[in-house]
Amino acid sequence: MEREPIVHTRSLSEEQRVATIERSARTVGRAVFFSILITLVSFAPILFLTGQENKLFSPLVLTKTFTMIGSAIVALLIVPMLMRTLIKGKLIPESRNPISRFFIRIYSPIIRLCLRWKKTVIALSVLIVLGSIPFIIRMGTEFMPPLDEGSILFMPVTLPDISNSEAKRILQVQDKIIKTIPEVENVLGKAGRAYTATDNAPMSMIESIIILKPRSAWRDGMTKAKLIAELDEKMQIPGVTNGYTQPIINRINMLSTGIRTDVGVKIYGANLDTIYSISRQVETALKGVEGLADLYTEQLTGGKYLDIQIKRDQLGRYGLSVDDVNMIIESALGGMSLTNTVEGRERFSVSVRLAQDYRNDFSEIARIPIQTAAYGVIPLSAVAAIEITEGPPMISSENALLRGTVLFNVRGRDMGSVVSDAKERIEEAFDKLPSGYFIEWSGQYENQIRAENRLKIIIPVALIIICFILYFNFKSITEPLIVLSSLPIALIGGVYSLYFFEVNFSVAVAVGFIALAGIAIETGILMIVYLNQAIGQLIARKGNSAATISRKDLEDAVFAGAVLRVRPKLMTVMADMLGLLPVLLATGVGSDVMKPITIPFVFGLISSTLFVLIVLPVIYQLIKERELTKKGKLQVLDIKE
Repeated sequence: MEREPIVHTRSLSEEQRVATIERSARTVGRAVFFSILITLVSFAPILFLTGQENKLFSPLVLTKTFTMIGSAIVALLIVPMLMRTLIKGKLIPESRNPISRFFIRIYSPIIRLCLRWKKTVIALSVLIVLGSIPFIIRMGTEFMPPLDEGSILFMPVTLPDISNSEAKRILQVQDKIIKTIPEVENVLGKAGRAYTATDNAPMSMIESIIILKPRSAWRDGMTKAKLIAELDEKMQIPGVTNGYTQPIINRINMLSTGIRTDVGVKIYGANLDTIYSISRQVETALKGVEGLADLYTEQLTGGKYLDIQIKRDQLGRYGLSVDDVNMIIESALGGMSLTNTVEGRERFSVSVRLAQDYRNDFSEIARIPIQTAAYGVIPLSAVAAIEITEGPPMISSENALLRGTVLFNVRGRDMGSVVSDAKERIEEAFDKLPSGYFIEWSGQYENQIRAENRLKIIIPVALIIICFILYFNFKSITEPLIVLSSLPIALIGGVYSLYFFEVNFSVAVAVGFIALAGIAIETGILMIVYLNQAIGQLIARKGNSAATISRKDLEDAVFAGAVLRVRPKLMTVMADMLGLLPVLLATGVGSDVMKPITIPFVFGLISSTLFVLIVLPVIYQLIKERELTKKGKLQVLDIKE
């Protein structure tokens, strides 16, 4: 191997110094501008997302965008002026920079070996890409990585006709059992809902917020999954179906999709009984699916109602009207507003009705007194038939159709695989649904499908725009194709890292890959710029169109373009990697959402950099050999040294 010539420092005149700075700025200025433009375009798909993914990631993209615009202004306009003002005297070449010499000493023998074994290097790269296919196929999918909120929301559901006192008793028993768990700091439960239309929880749905102690106070080996399993084992109460989620994500799910669990199967139709029958069949089909937990069918029947039918044929005997009886029923059971009271600046309504002991007793309701003009006081049962009937505890509708729901959570497995298996089970169970009835998947899975479908449209459009930008930069098709060849290797590095860290593919991971694509293309542009510069210097040295270039000359030019600029390439990559290293090593609240962004980005950047430094010069040399041979003006000859 030939030793690289050592270029000593030398003093430059003012004109030479300014000319050198200007030439250097022009060399990298165009590449820097288009690199930043491509990075901004690569982030654009995130801005076109909708829903909670847009609210979560758009601040990241906007911050990145404005920061890069500022960096472009500084790099293109301010840095050259600072260089002219601050860089005085002798200029030290790359070969004399101690950091550059260290990396050149490591990099030189590797790139020499790869340039001599070009086909082998390309074959190994192809094998690495093909080897990732099994990992891609087995990669799990989900909408968003679960955020550990530091608490648990326990949501058991019981029978719809449960009384207030029984719901209160069950709630108190459950809270006592939960408090016995050593990791529980506090627990607060509620049943039913407040007098508001924003919370449609029936009395049969109980919510207990479990506040957990810090991780340092947990038992050895205890995890949140084990804690939920222990809770579920202790909370087996007859007639109660348990469910576990987290407070924040539960509210987000209910507000965005109307589903209080991770995934829900919505059954639409015109008849509640038919909907409920289909729901029970769906529940039966879903039992036993791996990773499916807290399976529950929303009760559409079983609600108990006090049905008071007025006997119209008896009203005339007692000289009463329907309005008279209805007024008595309303005031006795529902409460009649009598007046208002003013306390300071607050106004309260005063209502009157029978005491709870009378309203809870069926026989006492039948004896509600009604004053008549001719017969004195008579009981309500004399003019009305009173009975308990069954009906829907709550009617849910969506898009002008009645709706039933089968709810379940996903634990121990990715959401995409669980839903895929669940769909197969349902397709096997139902040959054909009744006319006018259909099934729709909702919850987090609904958000996942929406985001995936949107990205499938936006990302190809962004890639097409990037291709046009690369073409305008290089004024050819060859160089953009060489730059884009780094994307598969970059993405493959991210895929291997996801498999190693057991991270499922989600919108957060997609954001990491989008960021990775922009930086990978940026690094490739810098390499192509330096390689083109080296080839241009080689052609300039030959001087005339009839000259011949040996394969050794071309290899030396590619070697010089790759090796002598290794420091700025590594600086570009290391700045991004070191900036995200704190996020990668973070362990606090929110780190489980940010890590899926940084893991594919950092490790994909490593594989992309290795490709740009090792494989991209090999591809570049092969293409340049073919181009120069095809032109005929410059023949590439094998000359034995």
